Amino acid sequence: MSTPTIGVLALQGDVREHLTALAEADALARPVRRPEELEELDGLVIPGGESTTMSKLAVAFGMLEPLRAFVRAGKPVYGTCAGMIMVADKLLDAREDQETLGGIDMIVRRNAFGRQNESFEAAVEVAGIPGGPVEGVFIRAPWVESVGAAADVLATYGGHTVAVRQGNVLATSFHPELTGDHRIHAFFVDMVRTAA
Repeated sequence: MSTPTIGVLALQGDVREHLTALAEADALARPVRRPEELEELDGLVIPGGESTTMSKLAVAFGMLEPLRAFVRAGKPVYGTCAGMIMVADKLLDAREDQETLGGIDMIVRRNAFGRQNESFEAAVEVAGIPGGPVEGVFIRAPWVESVGAAADVLATYGGHTVAVRQGNVLATSFHPELTGDHRIHAFFVDMVRTAA
């Protein structure tokens, strides 16, 4: 497969930036809002945004169970920031009714790096990404409190886990799509090609 089709969940969040980054990484990128659109995809990105809102909209649009089925089927999924929260098996500091898709055996703490006005950028070394550190944009970012045996920690920052992979599911606390450096998206596109 030379050009995989990768969707970006377009219920809420920074969809356009991911579409651009995926296109730059040689994928056919398209926004996804309806369950039937998942059937056309080789992989899916769950963008940053507000995880509680995203969870509620996934329920309202009838997307929650189809998204869970997509993950369970082993299709590649990449979650950034709120997307990391969405692919976590367990959450801390979340509303009791907040739904996740699961996919990575990890416990994620929402807004762990602070509020909006405490957002920052930092160089992050990510295992498997050649060419030196990537610039991570942390906006009300979560961090990973702990991971299970099946999950691999790919990056830490300030003593906290900020990038994890388990099988075909990848997650970062930060937003690589906002930097113009598309190496993590290229890494994910390669994951999608390998899975196909």
